[in-house]
Amino acid sequence: MSYDLCIIGSGPGGYVCAVKAAQLGLKVAVVEKRATYGGTCLNIGCIPSKALLHTSEMFDEAGHSFEGFGIKVGKPKLDLPAMMKHKEDVIDANTGGVAFLFKKNKIDAFHGTGKIAAPGKVEVTGEDGTTQTVEAKNIVIATGSEVTPLPGIEIDEKQVVSSTGALSLDKVPGKMIVVGAGVIGLELGSVWRRLGAEVTVVEFLDRILPGMDGDVAKNFQRILKKQGFEFKLSSKVTGVEKKGKGLAVSVEPASGDAAAETLDADVVLVAIGRRPFTEGLGLEEVGVELDERKRVKTDGHFKTNIDGIYAIGDVIVGPMLAHKGEDEGAALAEILAGQAGHVNYDVIPGVVYTMPEVASLGKTEEELKAAGIKYKAGKYPFSANGRARAMGHTDGFVKILADAETDKVLGAHMIGAGVGEMIHELAVLMEFGGSSEDLARTCHAHPTLSEAVREAAMATYDKPIHI
Repeated sequence: MSYDLCIIGSGPGGYVCAVKAAQLGLKVAVVEKRATYGGTCLNIGCIPSKALLHTSEMFDEAGHSFEGFGIKVGKPKLDLPAMMKHKEDVIDANTGGVAFLFKKNKIDAFHGTGKIAAPGKVEVTGEDGTTQTVEAKNIVIATGSEVTPLPGIEIDEKQVVSSTGALSLDKVPGKMIVVGAGVIGLELGSVWRRLGAEVTVVEFLDRILPGMDGDVAKNFQRILKKQGFEFKLSSKVTGVEKKGKGLAVSVEPASGDAAAETLDADVVLVAIGRRPFTEGLGLEEVGVELDERKRVKTDGHFKTNIDGIYAIGDVIVGPMLAHKGEDEGAALAEILAGQAGHVNYDVIPGVVYTMPEVASLGKTEEELKAAGIKYKAGKYPFSANGRARAMGHTDGFVKILADAETDKVLGAHMIGAGVGEMIHELAVLMEFGGSSEDLARTCHAHPTLSEAVREAAMATYDKPIHI
């Protein structure tokens, strides 16, 4: 059977592209190497990590916060297998949901490893070694990304783990060293710290959360230290050796101008980033161009240099975020159906799902300064918000950045409970080119955490009321 569209990969970008294309009347096939759909995100990434973040947060609150609210339950007891079962149940529900969507929209799925044999032809190799060819007018590369390895460090997914192994530890480590102070390292470090591990984060740069607003990163590090995190910034891990039942981890200054020190650990989590998964897809053979980071080169409409071959998500330039891939998948489906698909890369939120959460959207202060753009900033702390006080979640703030002349909002950055949800009213505002005054004059329910967003907008164009 010949298809209008064959998508290699069923992660957020791939499955959304498939469903949207089918809704628009195209005949769609999907090639997936896993037994289940959803890619890294649903199977070993976004979804299972959020399940553990939520349950570990509840465990931590029961052990440290309940008594202050007048709730006496005694010391909570951890049932790690039950917690892991909840995680697996969540994975099954989400991956099963994608299978349902494929069936509902009459999308044909081929299980096996996909390789582009030629324009219009995808060769699928099953686990048993048998091959079949899927023919399609258009092919979409949506194979996502994989863990970036740390040179000289072997990951066994038991003691030296990637994010995959860190989601499935069979006991709480006494000491965990996290290599990398990005989103993944801080989220998974949070899970195991709440459950009882001593967590030390080693970061090559002199700050955490590279790329996020500097003010946010500095304040967030202070909050994490209060929670028990230890940080070794401007440092690098140069070796990991087995030492009895534990590990001896060599850490030295990033500059290399001082001797290494040895830290003991039960588990080392390598979380230095992800890299595009483009190996073994036959791209070089058919002439698809890659950049210096092995990302697929595309034009402004996701098309590669080869007619009929497209790419979306983590394999192309841009933030490696599931929702970015989803938007690209939907936009490409619309383009292939003759519509005008578009993604606004200036309005893609990023969230760190710790407690408190961190949310970022648009330009940072550092980016605006580097671009020479005159701006004004308004900031409001959750410690002045009535609902935050009632909930016992007063850490953090909301900061809004707007053009100094037009008042158009250019960015928003938040730390606080629930800011991963609150960032979206800024996303809607920015999609419509709104100003900080527009937001400040929009009535917000009282008492809500979202009032801090309104007060930050007031502080941007004029003055806040409650500080």
